[in-house]
Amino acid sequence: MNNMSILHNRISNKELKERMIRDNGSRITLSFYKYFNIEDTKAFRDLLWTGLTNLKVFGRIYIANEGINAQISVPTPLYESMRNYIYSLDKCLYKVHMNCSLEENTKAFWVLRVKIRANIVADGISDKNFNFDYNHVGTYIKAHTVNAMFKDPNVLFVDMRNSYEYEIGHFTNALKISANTFRDQLAVLINKLKEYKNKKIVLYCTGGIRCEKATAWMIYNGFKKVYHIEGGIIEYVRCAREHKLPVYFHGKMFVFDERMSERISDEIISNCYQCYCICDRQVNCINNKCHVLFIQCNKCAETYNNCCSKLCKENLYKYKFV
Repeated sequence: MNNMSILHNRISNKELKERMIRDNGSRITLSFYKYFNIEDTKAFRDLLWTGLTNLKVFGRIYIANEGINAQISVPTPLYESMRNYIYSLDKCLYKVHMNCSLEENTKAFWVLRVKIRANIVADGISDKNFNFDYNHVGTYIKAHTVNAMFKDPNVLFVDMRNSYEYEIGHFTNALKISANTFRDQLAVLINKLKEYKNKKIVLYCTGGIRCEKATAWMIYNGFKKVYHIEGGIIEYVRCAREHKLPVYFHGKMFVFDERMSERISDEIISNCYQCYCICDRQVNCINNKCHVLFIQCNKCAETYNNCCSKLCKENLYKYKFV
């Protein structure tokens, strides 16, 4: 059979999602990334799609000349086979760290998509002629060191996630780089942190991929005392719980899949956008012409018919099926 005839999904998203919901089998949700050179991205994409499809893997994977960024789920009995397959693809992927979800048996994806992109995380660094080395990164730190540095008043924690991720959960007093994309954050990061240039700065994000490039960008711009949490929030929480350490991340951790978030602590640190009650339920406006991500309590969801505003509610049926 011609490989090109099988390198796409031939079943509708609706049917695939219904199959996933009906499936009672256990699955592991995980993420991994690696910055390394991929010369032939199309050949690598095709090889990856074929191998992971055979292992019943679902998820979203981005491939670029600079590396791979993956969020996937795999049937629990096939996890070892999947991991060994990834290890075998390239010497740079051998023993690559995989961040497994903090929740067990999650149903986060129902289809596999492997896409070729210019970057595995869009960074806005367009000039490829300067001597920027994305492999020259900050110092990795693990949970014990994270907690020690968190209690040090001379250390600054910086959240490298988007604003909507920060608002439902973060390290207490962490500096927010207000933006809705990583590209926008990098554009203002250096200027935002210039007054802290002589301090120790700890960057963190969900799984580590954004911080890896951000610390390299900071070092390129003259920062010396730059650290980032190895494996991101996911690995920090897992390690802290395993070693019975205090967890200083509060609230929920936003995730980019069907679940939208994982609860890390019992605290609710955000508010409903509409009535301002304590709430951390993030939803998308049901009006297809809007679809904005926002925080809405159950009472306001009923009042506004799952819309973000009175205007969207009034126009809901006008646009719902457009």
